[in-house]
Amino acid sequence: MSSQPDHPHDPVVPQPASTPEALRATVAQVAPGSLAAFDAERAEAVRQARADVSAAPLRRFTRQWAVNVAIARHPARAARLRKLEALIAETDDLVQAREAATEVGRILDAAFAEAGLKRGDA
Repeated sequence: MSSQPDHPHDPVVPQPASTPEALRATVAQVAPGSLAAFDAERAEAVRQARADVSAAPLRRFTRQWAVNVAIARHPARAARLRKLEALIAETDDLVQAREAATEVGRILDAAFAEAGLKRGDA
């Protein structure tokens, strides 16, 4: 079985459950270069949760990585997002930057929806 999607916009794998273990397993499949960042951010979230005696840091971590995975599991979409982010950082053309930012927003809206989240919710 190939890890490549059948169509350029198909996901490589299904969206996992929003648990650190399931998200990490999917990161290992779709973005193995991000595992070190995942592990470091998870360790920091655990440290902060213990220090604050609050689950909020772990919820933020899980939410962030659920969206990251929702993007990464679509290779074409992830590549397009990186291209748009680079364009926004480099362009002096305000119209071009606004158009790119609008497309970034659509990508993020789709990723949040796939992760079962609503943008703006804490």
